[in-house]
Amino acid sequence: MTDVPGTTSTRRRLLVAISHPDDEMGCAGTIAAHHARGDHVTLLWLTRGEMTHAFAQLAPDEVRARRTEHGQGAAALLGAEPRFMDFLDTRVEATPDAARAVARVIADVRPDAVLTWGAAWSRGMRHPDHQATGQIVRDAVTLARLDRIVQPAAPHRSPVPVFTLRGRHSTLPARAVDVHEHLDAALALQRYYHERVGWPEEDWLKDRLRRAGEPYGLAAAEVFDAWETEPGIGTTLF
Repeated sequence: MTDVPGTTSTRRRLLVAISHPDDEMGCAGTIAAHHARGDHVTLLWLTRGEMTHAFAQLAPDEVRARRTEHGQGAAALLGAEPRFMDFLDTRVEATPDAARAVARVIADVRPDAVLTWGAAWSRGMRHPDHQATGQIVRDAVTLARLDRIVQPAAPHRSPVPVFTLRGRHSTLPARAVDVHEHLDAALALQRYYHERVGWPEEDWLKDRLRRAGEPYGLAAAEVFDAWETEPGIGTTLF
């Protein structure tokens, strides 16, 4: 499936719901692509990332404040709206209350699609917070449809297809987003985080995007699990 002609001029809303500031490195080109198209992108972090080893010498509250600033700066670079929740780093749990809290955010943002963590099992992607965040957000998409959950906001009952960051062993349909034209934005974010937390390396990011694109004949790509849509190649998620 390729992009449907005539849809690129419609401003739509994408919610990217992840665990920690810098998780968005896995989808920076896609966020930039949606911003370039005129879509509204909300970047939602469930935690402030206070357990990072980059600032192990600082008190958690100080790290929390610094990482909040990092997320705000990253969102500005990508043209996204930053939002934070107050789950504790390394202690995110997929509970009914957690799903209800995120459902209320979804009802407020009213996205046309959601991008979050999936059920991947490679190093880094299998972080317990990532696994829990993906489950919470997927549950919240359904709960956001219910008046009694999201009041006083109106329920969000429009279709909200879910996309997740793809692990190497996934068997779900894949959506490959061509991010070649947005490589500069992804590299700007790479430099931003490398200066602040020492990660990631530029060569690592370039290689990751190149290798992701190769099976699809693309110079650079980010690939996601498409839980409710057809697989294929596009310049954005939808």
